[in-house]
Amino acid sequence: MRSERGVHMHYSSTAENDFGCDGGVAVQDEEKSSAISMRVVPVVLAGGTGSRLWPMSRERYPKQLIDVLGTDSLLQATVQRMKGFRADGAIANSPIVVCGDEHRFVTAEQIRARGIDARIVVEPTRRDTAPALTLAAAVACADGNDAIVVAMPADHAIADVTAFQSAISLAARHAERGAIVTLGVPPTRPDTGFGYIKLGSSTNDGARRIERFVEKPATELAAQYLASGQYWWNSGIFVVRASVWLDTVKLIQPAMHEACVSAHARGTTDGLFFRPDIDAFTSSPSDSIDYAVMERLGSAEGLAEGVVVPLEAGWSDVGSWDAVWEALDKDADGNAARGRVVFEGSTSSFAHSEGRLIACVGVTNVVVVETDDAVLVVDRSRVQEVKSVVSRMRALQAPEADAHRKVRRPWGYYDSIDRGGRFQVKRIVVDPGGRLSLQLHHHRAEHWIVVSGTALVTRGDEEFILGENQSTFIPLGVTHRLENPGKLPLELIEVQSGSYLGEDDIVRFDDTYGRA
Repeated sequence: MRSERGVHMHYSSTAENDFGCDGGVAVQDEEKSSAISMRVVPVVLAGGTGSRLWPMSRERYPKQLIDVLGTDSLLQATVQRMKGFRADGAIANSPIVVCGDEHRFVTAEQIRARGIDARIVVEPTRRDTAPALTLAAAVACADGNDAIVVAMPADHAIADVTAFQSAISLAARHAERGAIVTLGVPPTRPDTGFGYIKLGSSTNDGARRIERFVEKPATELAAQYLASGQYWWNSGIFVVRASVWLDTVKLIQPAMHEACVSAHARGTTDGLFFRPDIDAFTSSPSDSIDYAVMERLGSAEGLAEGVVVPLEAGWSDVGSWDAVWEALDKDADGNAARGRVVFEGSTSSFAHSEGRLIACVGVTNVVVVETDDAVLVVDRSRVQEVKSVVSRMRALQAPEADAHRKVRRPWGYYDSIDRGGRFQVKRIVVDPGGRLSLQLHHHRAEHWIVVSGTALVTRGDEEFILGENQSTFIPLGVTHRLENPGKLPLELIEVQSGSYLGEDDIVRFDDTYGRA
């Protein structure tokens, strides 16, 4: 079916199909096998958190949703990466996007904004990338075809899309014959932030067999890997036939296979989203693709061959602010900037402003990031420690660790302008047609003042319209709802007062977005 927002959804209730794509042995005749090469399905793994790009990235708004490199978020750039792909008769179908429950609405909205039809699978709980890909493989099989899936993290950057698609074309040829393929990046420096792949024998078309995976090494060992020329960075991008992935997981991770296939078979469609069964999925072990599968290839009889294809396309995992600096254009002094930034006598530095002017004078190798509610200043050589700082803030229960001042909701967003011991002021923007839940609060009252647009207000048994410069009062404990019936955004100021102002003081009775 096609949703009213333009995100395509089509799911089967079972992972089995005519191609035997059920995690058992895939049996295809020659005619069906030739059809496989015609179908490539991008799978975007969008369940990350990304605390290393704090303060722009937060637990409730992770790095794949932010635009650190251009006008698109990393997620938007990823879902468009296979657009126009054609190679050896194969074309790319609409992507499957796997994301967490908390980020499902903004994920769908960002994809819709780029005109992409996507199938969105909502993980009921985090189980890392191996179960996520197994779910996606079951979805890819559900429409009766054994697709070649291209699994991509949603938070990476690729500078040269043409070169990327060329590497995928080579990888797909190996995947079609039954290999599990990863893209490896020839290293340019002894980086300790990446995993490495030791190269095996050549396949005579530029690819190499995988000898083994290596965890993130110490600096001295990383330098030895670089000098040897026998190691590539592990990009975390995988290309494999859906049935081969399911077969492999069934053989070496049977509990994961059973949990994911059952979760898909018992899943349901919820508006824009496919929801796997929560009980079945929760029973799956939590593990990454590398640990669960790739590092074990060759450990048992009958496992698929591991192949690595070179990726020379300006790849970055955007895993730190230093990686962002590396990916951006720089001035003659090696400085990179976004937003309102002035450099004076500074070198090799990066500054990002979300609003206020940043002036950097006489600094070297420094990162400065400004948002509405936080400022980060860190030496570029120590950007990996940002994650530790976020953990410390979380231990201190600092709200800035997890959420922005501006919080997006499926109906629009709110911005917390000011707050004190017993009051809070929010700017609320409701999209045209947006509708907040029918709700009440036990500990606070609210005053609403319309700045622009038209508000349809439900207050107890009343329903009335408010226009610009009009206001109303919602007493504590009274059921209420706010809607925007107009064609322009509704903007209003909300003043809350009471003994407790937390977002969990909401009792929902009815909700358009399934949150009641």
